[in-house]
Amino acid sequence: MADKIGVFVAWPYANGPLHLGHIAGAYLTADIFARYHRLIGNDVLMVSGSDSHGTPVTITADEEGITPREVFERSHALFLEGWQKLGISFDLFTHTDTENHWAISQDFFSRLLQNGYLYKETAKQIYCETDARFLPDRYITGTCPICGFSRARGDQCDNCGNVLDATQLIEPRCKLAKPGDPPHRLIVRESEHFYLDLPAFEKRLLAWLEDKTYWKPNVLAFVRNYLQSGLHGRAITRDLDWGIPIPLPGYASKCIYVWFEAVIGYYSASVEWAKDRGTPDRWKEWWTKAPDVRGYYFVGKDNIPFHTIIWPAMLMGYDPDLPLPYDVPANEFLNLEGHKFSKSEHWAVWINDYLKKYDPDPLRYLLSVNMPEAADTDFTWREFVRRNNDELIANWGNLANRVLTFTYRNFDQRVPEPGELTDADRALIGKSEAAFATVGAALARTRFKEAIGIAVELAREANKYIADNAPWFTIKTDRARAGTTLYVALRVIDNLKTLFYPFLPFSSNELHRQLGYEGDLLGKFEIKTFQETIRSHTALMYEPGQHSQKWAPSQLSSGQKLGEPRPLFKKLDEKTAEEEKSKLGRI
Repeated sequence: MADKIGVFVAWPYANGPLHLGHIAGAYLTADIFARYHRLIGNDVLMVSGSDSHGTPVTITADEEGITPREVFERSHALFLEGWQKLGISFDLFTHTDTENHWAISQDFFSRLLQNGYLYKETAKQIYCETDARFLPDRYITGTCPICGFSRARGDQCDNCGNVLDATQLIEPRCKLAKPGDPPHRLIVRESEHFYLDLPAFEKRLLAWLEDKTYWKPNVLAFVRNYLQSGLHGRAITRDLDWGIPIPLPGYASKCIYVWFEAVIGYYSASVEWAKDRGTPDRWKEWWTKAPDVRGYYFVGKDNIPFHTIIWPAMLMGYDPDLPLPYDVPANEFLNLEGHKFSKSEHWAVWINDYLKKYDPDPLRYLLSVNMPEAADTDFTWREFVRRNNDELIANWGNLANRVLTFTYRNFDQRVPEPGELTDADRALIGKSEAAFATVGAALARTRFKEAIGIAVELAREANKYIADNAPWFTIKTDRARAGTTLYVALRVIDNLKTLFYPFLPFSSNELHRQLGYEGDLLGKFEIKTFQETIRSHTALMYEPGQHSQKWAPSQLSSGQKLGEPRPLFKKLDEKTAEEEKSKLGRI
């Protein structure tokens, strides 16, 4: 019986393109995980969307002198292009400005209010006298009162991870102030808002955490420390004109705060997906408490409190029959050439720019073997070139191409008939088959570096096997033994193709066809255009429950017709690293 696996991925702010830090933080891990579970036959629902109403969207709009909707639509289109080219296989990537999301977010608000988990309170907010407006929290920066970080945001400190209130910041500054302008005059004014009563959920949240020993230690420790320090009510409305209206009379100048409605997107996107498929109740299969239903939330470490405390509390208050997150395998940060990614300082590698020049799988490989699972890691262009040439090509790509090419040319373009297998032959095949269990166990535990490391090591052993048996020499004196060696190698390569598939889907599918199979390992997914889906899109990969189990040892048989071999990867010039690094920090 297939499990129902919800793969719920962080909603990116639609205020510009995504950079490699975003991809390493949440999106690649989610895709690897989803592809693995599809391969083993589970029913996967992978959803996310553009965060259309976030204050970063309005900040960008103010900076560029255009509307927030223009910023959001432009960014959403870039996201769709990036997902398609990088192979991030969403079942639905939508956005928060749909009628469906508005209605469900307002229903969350109304039911939490009705159930007694929202209350009104007059709050002190930062008001900019220069611009004559209340400032959303992300319009404000200042010094964190907890760790002293000088560039803390009004809602959270990226350095220590603590959720903040803008009035707590030391020496707050308005982000609307242009360079050279005198500082904007900020004062504190009162404004009435609705609050989520987080203290009402404190004991239930602690009880919920008791069996989460399988969580990443850094995530679990963060959440426990956060809860033990005591929860406080958190405002869920703001004085804004770009967002979802409060569903009550008398609040026309206020909207539901983005942090509250954005996390509801996991639920609303599931509902939208089911409606799009013509099965309006199908979403409930992933939103019920049952042993075979598990929801995984893939986010960066800055989003841990929102997905381990606030979202679970909202679910508890909205409907106690809804499942809470099974796991939140949050990643740490990826840095770039020793520094944090920075849009303002032009210190970034934008995913859409990368994909105009380079193939997706080399990037997916580097980010997988260098993933910031438990600590921050660093992307460098020199390491990218080295890993591509010295590992991806030298260890894996050349192995597959060399064996396939020699077999294709010398054995009538077919898999050779093997003779009697030696102990070494059987040992290598056996090890490659056993890897499905070890790699699968690591992937199931969201330990991606461990999983790809097993596959990489297996490829090294296959290379040693080929070098030791040297079929290009053996064929001159013992054609049958050469054929057996190649048969064994092809079986192992066929297994490696599947083991690498969650990480390297494009090259694995290409190799799948070169090995003589038809189509792709799991089928292609199609992304409709921005206009076709009215600012939404569906990645159609397969119908859950209608696919067979593919996470299994090779079924390659002797005599199988091979496809024409071609290199899987391109070697990069050593100059690439310096050329690309020199572009960083430049406009």
